[in-house]
Amino acid sequence: MKQVIFHLAFPVNDIAQTKDFYANGLGCEVGRESPNSVILNLYGNQIVAHVAKEALEPQKGIYPRHFGLVFTLESDWEALLERAEKNNLKFYQQPKRRFTNSPLEHRTFFLEDPFHNLLEFKYYCHSEAIFGCNEHQKVGDVVAV
Repeated sequence: MKQVIFHLAFPVNDIAQTKDFYANGLGCEVGRESPNSVILNLYGNQIVAHVAKEALEPQKGIYPRHFGLVFTLESDWEALLERAEKNNLKFYQQPKRRFTNSPLEHRTFFLEDPFHNLLEFKYYCHSEAIFGCNEHQKVGDVVAV
């Protein structure tokens, strides 16, 4: 199969603020734009911000909705973390390790854009855990029901 590019559309309230966070803050390349939307290149994936007329409310936690990237090189994950810190982006969750000393161990942090969209950035210490390790049942943080 040839390379496939992921596409995600998400709501925002202001294109200028969106470009400031995603282009200036995260380093996304800005593509086509209109008064109501902008295409962004997030590490080779197409994300499209669409202006919503209604106010966007914060979530009450990271579930059920967030999006982001899984880095295959820890140095790339660290570089984005450093960029986020340098650009004073809003951390929803500080960098941490999940599932330490297990095959599922990974580093993660969450950012919150100006419109309450949550973005997670991960690096798995064992690449097979990205899609495998099915004998383990842990996925994400424990959530109270």
